[in-house]
Amino acid sequence: MIADDTYVARRLQLLGEWDAALAALGPDAEPELRAEIAVDRWFFQMEGHEEAEKAVTALDPASPTAHLLTARLAYSRLLFQRARGDDRAVAEAGYRAAAESGDEKLRGWAEYHWAVLLDNIDEDPAGALPRYETALEIATKSGDGYFESYIIRHLAPHKEPAERIAMLRRSLHLRAALGARPQTIAAQALLADNLPENDPERAELMQTFRPGAEELHIGWLLSEG
Repeated sequence: MIADDTYVARRLQLLGEWDAALAALGPDAEPELRAEIAVDRWFFQMEGHEEAEKAVTALDPASPTAHLLTARLAYSRLLFQRARGDDRAVAEAGYRAAAESGDEKLRGWAEYHWAVLLDNIDEDPAGALPRYETALEIATKSGDGYFESYIIRHLAPHKEPAERIAMLRRSLHLRAALGARPQTIAAQALLADNLPENDPERAELMQTFRPGAEELHIGWLLSEG
């Protein structure tokens, strides 16, 4: 029964049905999964930060997942301009600890998130790019298309226009093929933003992603107008 609850919650999370995913978890569900879903919901909808923080605090603070999720929360507060005084240090410390955990998959995600911190908050592409490449190597070796879609989405802006568009399209296609709805909507929006204003594909993508963003209440897409 626990396995069934976990499967259902994971599928709902992939669809962007975060409230339903949390509701599907029984009392004996893995607290790490509950925390991960709560953090995802906060990041996409920019709502429910207190619940996400409470779920992360409930984890073993020494666990790699707790380090990673604590860092993600700190990064998101920096990104959404809700920063606390030590968030920059907390984020980097959490990513470093997760990267050194010995779990290769977790190391990949930690390297990726660390790169995003350097890229988006510090505006330090020279520091970010090697970590993106390390994460991409891990994703490619494991055949994890979902993870790859995240990495190349952030690598793309550092490439020449033709390669940038190709990477953004691949990110979109990987997400769509996996049924990752909120991620697909975000990929549609970013691809549209990188196409010429007179490109018909851009107009079509704009019409396509907005209704989905509204339905799933993806705060940072809606705030862009």
